[in-house]
Amino acid sequence: MIIIPARLNSSRFANKIMVDILGLPMVIRTARQVSSLDKVVIATDSQEVMDLAAQYGFDAVLTSTSHNSGTDRINEAVNILNLSEDEIIINVQADEPFIEPEVVQTVIDRVKKIKENGEDIMITSCFKEISSELADDPNHVKVILDEHSNAIYFSRAKIPYHRDHYETSNYNGHLGIYGFTKKSLNNFCKLNPSKLENIEKLEQLRAIDNGFKIAMVKVDSKSFGIDTQEDLNNAIKIFGK
Repeated sequence: MIIIPARLNSSRFANKIMVDILGLPMVIRTARQVSSLDKVVIATDSQEVMDLAAQYGFDAVLTSTSHNSGTDRINEAVNILNLSEDEIIINVQADEPFIEPEVVQTVIDRVKKIKENGEDIMITSCFKEISSELADDPNHVKVILDEHSNAIYFSRAKIPYHRDHYETSNYNGHLGIYGFTKKSLNNFCKLNPSKLENIEKLEQLRAIDNGFKIAMVKVDSKSFGIDTQEDLNNAIKIFGK
C-alpha cells in the first residue's frame, strides 16, 4: 500500500499540498503519479484534504494534528486501517507531484526482496547522483553508503568531504521515499527522537542512531520535492512542457 502523508499547514509554503500543479492540487497529482502501482491512501490532518481526496476518488484517513513527521502520520493510518504485520507500506511525500512511478517501484521491489530473504533491515529508501553544485544546497539531503548499499549517514552538509577538492565529483542525493513493513514501521515509531535527528532535522537518522539498518537503492529521477514557491516555479518550467 502506498500512503501519502498530507499535512495541510507548511511553515515554508502555506497550504502547498493544495496548490495547483498543471490543473490538479499537488497532493492529488502526486497520488495519480503512483496510483498505477498499488492502492493509494492519503493520510491527513485536515477534513478539507479528506473531502478533496473523495472528490478525486482516493481513499483517505483522518489522523491527529499533533504528529511531528509524516512517518508518524502514516503509522497512525496503518493502525487505523488494521493492516497485517507483514504488509508493505510505501511512504511517498505529498510534495512529489512529478515522482516517476518506476522510482517508487524500485523501492517496492527492494522491500519485497528484504521480506523474502529475511534481511535485518528496518527501512528502505533511494538515492540518485547529484552534482557538486546541487550538493551545496542543504535542502538536498546527502547520504553516504557502506559496501552493502546500506546508509551510514544522512546530512544536509556536503558529504563526503573531498579533501582533494574534486569539484566534478557526484554526490548521493537522498529521495524521501521510504519502504517499510507495518511491523518495521511500528518499531521505528516506537523509538525516541535521537540527538542527530534533532540536529539535522532528518528523522531517518533515528534508525541509524539506534543501530538499525536502512537499505538504499539507486534510481534515475528528475523529480524533486517542492518546499518553496521557487521550487514550484522551477518544477513547472521543467515538467510543464
